[in-house]
Amino acid sequence: MEKTKLYTITVFSENTVGILNQITIIFTRRAVNIETLSVSPSAIKGIHKFTITAFTTKSLIEKIVKQIDKRVDILKSYYNTDEDLIHQEIALYKIATEKLMAMGSIESLIRQYNIKILDMNETYVVFLKSGHYAETQQLFEELSNTIGVLQFVRSGRIAITKAKVERLSDMLDAMRQIDENPIDK
Repeated sequence: MEKTKLYTITVFSENTVGILNQITIIFTRRAVNIETLSVSPSAIKGIHKFTITAFTTKSLIEKIVKQIDKRVDILKSYYNTDEDLIHQEIALYKIATEKLMAMGSIESLIRQYNIKILDMNETYVVFLKSGHYAETQQLFEELSNTIGVLQFVRSGRIAITKAKVERLSDMLDAMRQIDENPIDK
């Protein structure tokens, strides 16, 4: 039996209505739960990048990526494991100022977790922490157990590959050249 592990799927697509639904249906049909999902414009105008994580088997992730690639609005999709990527999440923590100040010096907390203060007033303080899931979760647990967290939110994974791979812009240029110079049959 194949081992289940966390895979990160990257999808580049045109910015069209309904593309997210088309992608998520592929996961649903294969009974694979999406753990995190992050979508943003890419470095190329009009092209969006989806970063999706899911626990599944290698054979199933290969089928999912092939199915995503078949969609008309998809330019390219591929999958990676954590070893192939540099990835981060961003987390925001809202803490009551009074409870935080009762703790004494917060300098050690800031240094230990490498956090940044985004907003501070007499009512609350908002911390920003970037890192891997385990790091943002550890800070959440410590703050919850010591002073309490008023609000907490974590982004989906954002990632880039470690290996030098063909850039999407290079692939698009090659496709444009083929379209501009079709081979006569």
